[in-house]
Amino acid sequence: MCELLGFSSPDETDIRKVLKAFFAHGKKHPHGWGMMSENFGGRAIVRGAECAADSERLAELIERLQPQKNFLGHIRFATVGSIRLENCHPFTGRDITGREWTMIHNGTIYSGKNLYRYYSSQQGDTDSERLFMALLEEIDRRCEKGVMSEKDRFETVDRFIVENAPRNKLNLMIYDGELMYVHKNLKNTLSYKKLGNGLMFATEPPDDGEWLPFPMAQVIAYRAGKEVWRGERHKGVFVPTLDYITALDAMNI
Repeated sequence: MCELLGFSSPDETDIRKVLKAFFAHGKKHPHGWGMMSENFGGRAIVRGAECAADSERLAELIERLQPQKNFLGHIRFATVGSIRLENCHPFTGRDITGREWTMIHNGTIYSGKNLYRYYSSQQGDTDSERLFMALLEEIDRRCEKGVMSEKDRFETVDRFIVENAPRNKLNLMIYDGELMYVHKNLKNTLSYKKLGNGLMFATEPPDDGEWLPFPMAQVIAYRAGKEVWRGERHKGVFVPTLDYITALDAMNI
């Protein structure tokens, strides 16, 4: 499956060493890469449909990367959707107020028939992109009721994830320009560690530091490396079936 990496901190931090280790995992996940970084007050999304570990372009981008406060990284193993740039994460878009949202996903949507209405309008053909489009639509519906506070944004994202977690594998990181939302619902698939004054999140630790298990089946939001909102523990834990395990074995994951 795919791998995720996230970083949130109050301080601009040089994370290039961690990124080099993370994207080296592209040998096992060769179907694309992507990253969200912050530069000069704006957000940059860069993606590639080649193996991250072999990408000279990515290596150059990492080498030139300025210290970061917020960062998202993704390496892809294609399970749903073809190998093409449009299917690489992160996915990004703006709600009706102009706020930009960015998401990376590790998992598969098995119970997502309601998402197929986005099939004709999405850029690629992944279930992850359809999930992101549904999230933006839900945020827009909430925005139509009035200006959303930070609490409103968290409650909307939390409710959306809780409603979509049952029978689906939803390891997610979402960034809205202020908050970073993190969630896992499969055991042993997401950890975190302190990095300076910030927090690093990874589905597969890229180094031998002190990584701790991220809480299970619970949406937590961070601002500048500090937890600010935490949802209730939900029941949508993803339990792998025999077919799921067999499929992963067949793909040598």
